[in-house]
Amino acid sequence: MLIENVAGHYRHLKGIAPYSCGVVAEPGWEIVHVLRTSWASWRTGFEFIDQHLGEVGLTHAALCAIELRSPAPFTMEEFMEFNRDYCGVLEKWQLMIDGLNPIARTNVVPGKVNSDSPVLHGFSYVRPNLKLKRPTFVVAGAGELRDGNLDSASIIRRGETSSEAITEKAEYVSGVMTERLHGLGVGWNDVTAVQVYTTQSIPRPLRSRLIKQIGAASRYGFCWQVAQPPVVELEFEMDVRGVACEMFL
Repeated sequence: MLIENVAGHYRHLKGIAPYSCGVVAEPGWEIVHVLRTSWASWRTGFEFIDQHLGEVGLTHAALCAIELRSPAPFTMEEFMEFNRDYCGVLEKWQLMIDGLNPIARTNVVPGKVNSDSPVLHGFSYVRPNLKLKRPTFVVAGAGELRDGNLDSASIIRRGETSSEAITEKAEYVSGVMTERLHGLGVGWNDVTAVQVYTTQSIPRPLRSRLIKQIGAASRYGFCWQVAQPPVVELEFEMDVRGVACEMFL
């Protein structure tokens, strides 16, 4: 079920404490996707977001998605500890809605981050656009955790990296993307960018299955980023978005 964010002019899919499963802009508004041209610590990144939103005449409520890059995978315990600090900033910005976190998020490990903590890679926010007639949205990153449970026992084919295991993990994750798209009231036809995050080989048959799965979005292909999911033992993650404006700041 979509939950309305009146102040932010978007709706979100309920996720878990650290993040929502995805966001979609209300009619008359659009989601803008921003990538940082240089990395800074996630806390400094929030200062940059604050400054940018102020410059374009928007409040904190416009923020709808965050992308982080971490120096190394977390253990489950470390991940939950980081999430408490992260959510503390969202609470300070008064972004929670009835105790729920509306902000979508992706956090992966690209292999080289010159920081002791996660850095801000990108973010998305909502601004007015009466001319745009199609939906804009961001689907949060998901790895091969059944039902999104932050529990090692929920990892599909835990500890396995064979072609068969990676295929099973990938098929589960791509299915989660489809489910979240439908939950946002959109589909693969509306997607403008698909990211796959793994350091494992993607077998040729799996590539074909992914292209078939994403359907019309395959005209943009998918971006295979050599990166690990944020938690140890996870091997495959995806996120997708559909936007009309991509910025580099």
